Amino acid sequence: MIKLRLKRFGKKKEASFRIVACNSTSRRDGRPLQELGFYNPRTKETRLDTEALRIRLRQGAQPTDVVRTLLEKGGLLEKIDRPSIAIGKAKLEKEKIAKAKTKDEESDSTKAETVSDDTES
Repeated sequence: MIKLRLKRFGKKKEASFRIVACNSTSRRDGRPLQELGFYNPRTKETRLDTEALRIRLRQGAQPTDVVRTLLEKGGLLEKIDRPSIAIGKAKLEKEKIAKAKTKDEESDSTKAETVSDDTES
């Protein structure tokens, strides 16, 4: 299967990425079939070869999650809500609510202890 993914290049801690089409079993920085764009996460610069990307997508190439978001921002793909992201957001909300409840319970128990200590004196 052909994947659209990022190929890392640049100096240490100053990475830039090329958007490439390559075989799904090849290495991350291996030889790509075709270079389709550029992405610099530090400056948020993105250059896309839109015609070549459209051709690859029509042929059935599957973009990775990061490449998909770049293509959505570039207007090549429709923005869709992926279930894994929705599930992740719901899970974070549940954890946040659970933490708030435990904090409230802890503060209530410490208040109760201080009140009982005051009444004993």
